[in-house]
Amino acid sequence: MRSGPGEAGDVAVGASDDATVGEVGEVGEVGDVTVGAAGGSRLADDLENVLRTWSAPDREQEALRESFLGHLVRHPDAVHRDGPPEHFTVGCVVLDAEGEQVLLTLHAKARRWFQLGGHIEPGDPSIAGAALREAVEESGLCARDLTVHPEPVLLDRHELPGAFGRCSAHLDIRYAAVARPGSQPRVSSESLDLAWWPADALPEGTAEELTPSVRAARAAVAALTPPALP
Repeated sequence: MRSGPGEAGDVAVGASDDATVGEVGEVGEVGDVTVGAAGGSRLADDLENVLRTWSAPDREQEALRESFLGHLVRHPDAVHRDGPPEHFTVGCVVLDAEGEQVLLTLHAKARRWFQLGGHIEPGDPSIAGAALREAVEESGLCARDLTVHPEPVLLDRHELPGAFGRCSAHLDIRYAAVARPGSQPRVSSESLDLAWWPADALPEGTAEELTPSVRAARAAVAALTPPALP
């Protein structure tokens, strides 16, 4: 059963006026890697930086990193939804302060539970900032209620059915975030429902890639959170 801090109501989402995109950490140093091969926009350059400097946790993720980078160099406009049918998106796995529960949305088109996320927008300050904005829009929380891990926790490529129109595949850059205790999520117009679920007991019918995403998010957040003092 779903449970957790804050009941998911039926109020339309909308970030408060004073919510800002911040606290997402600094973009990693580039070192001696040449950035700008994508030859695209500011966001394309930022994504290239993210992909070139990110340390993949295993061979499968490394293969995706190289594939994503190659696609970006060939199609720098893939950071935008009106770019090629196969384009980049961002995801944000939102956890509670203890890392025991995850906030999921019941997607209106897919009719399945997913992490929060969506398309990158031209006004986003960065790729991590895009993930934070999507989390704010889809959760009804304010930016100040969320602390976003500064680096991606997982990459995922998934093909899309016809209900998604011209989008044929999403190349998802997934981040992790922690919600402030007591924050109250609210359902957005893009969702049928929004709820906290136990991180180790996800609802039936969730996409296969959600489990490793939640696992990676919990590990990343735990690595940044000092253990409680005895």
